[in-house]
Amino acid sequence: MTRFGALALLAVMAFATPSAAQAPSGPAATPSDYILLTVIMKHDQSKNLDEINRLQAEAGFWAKFPPEGIQVESWYIAMGLGYIVTLRVPPARLREVNRVIEQTAWKAFRTEFYPTYDAREIAKSLREQALKK
Repeated sequence: MTRFGALALLAVMAFATPSAAQAPSGPAATPSDYILLTVIMKHDQSKNLDEINRLQAEAGFWAKFPPEGIQVESWYIAMGLGYIVTLRVPPARLREVNRVIEQTAWKAFRTEFYPTYDAREIAKSLREQALKK
């Protein structure tokens, strides 16, 4: 994926994020307590879905990802691409999230990580301003 494609994908995701992302709750309650991390897990297209599911099961993917206590902001399946998962991660647990993916997802997926923030309200405001002109 090109850099432009990745940026376009992130822009689309900002508009598609559930509204619950606007009001964090739980132990990581303020933006200073967590980062948003978007993980793109691209399916290995040399394998069919049964093979990918088998690899995930063998690695314990569903039992280990995300690690206990890490909140899922959104989890999308992009056809032809794979999973696009945005997590709310306390900075001190970033390594733990990375290790779980290294241990459970790498045979079935190629992974990319992007620090993310919710710009939906900013984009909405800019659009409203543009429509008033």
